[in-house]
Amino acid sequence: MNNFKMLIQYDGGRYKGWQRLKNSENTIQGKIENVLSELVGKKVEIIGSSRTDAGVHALAQIANFKTNENLSEAEIKTYLNRYLPQDISIRGVTLVPEDFYARYNAKSKTYLYKIWNEEFSNPFLRKYSMHIEKKLNTTLIKKATQYFIGEHDFTAFSNAKSKKKSMVREIYSIDLEESAGLIQIRISGNGFLHNMVRKIIGTLIEVGLGEKAAGDIPKILASKERNLTGCMADAGGLFLEKINY
Repeated sequence: MNNFKMLIQYDGGRYKGWQRLKNSENTIQGKIENVLSELVGKKVEIIGSSRTDAGVHALAQIANFKTNENLSEAEIKTYLNRYLPQDISIRGVTLVPEDFYARYNAKSKTYLYKIWNEEFSNPFLRKYSMHIEKKLNTTLIKKATQYFIGEHDFTAFSNAKSKKKSMVREIYSIDLEESAGLIQIRISGNGFLHNMVRKIIGTLIEVGLGEKAAGDIPKILASKERNLTGCMADAGGLFLEKINY
């Protein structure tokens, strides 16, 4: 049995997320599986490292699939890129050991969030950032990020659909860069719950707007109450940036 790892980039703007859905073919996983199945001649299932939400993008999604067919890495990559929509790109295909599993072998994940923080919108970033007109206080945001670092129960920052046995996750780092109106926030951790990154970003935005205090975050985490978090940040500003194995 051959096991292939894929490095995938996609613009998630017109898709209903990564995960295959029974009532829609408009997902990233579904599109790739359909093309792979045509290549192999039988149904193929791929395993993704992260189930990105509807509208979320990926710079480096990782997935794997297994097949008994004798296919080369180059053949798979060429075929997929020829027949996939142009907003999905296979950047690499690698033959890996049979026990490699894209989801469960992942040690950490990094997400990038982009905020356009100027009075008027940027036509070249409008699909790939969240526009905040009022000036954000990045000093307060940086202070607030420190309360998320470490291992916490993130129930308050999850979606009600989250059905994980444990809501505890560890955040390794949150870094903020600001340049010419563009604020970029990177969050790295051992895993993330459904909507967790977008809810963290939404809360940080409210801190930056003076609507919440940085010191409120420990109380919100301890409360496990979802209604105490900030607004959920727009999906279009979020990118799955890196998976570490």
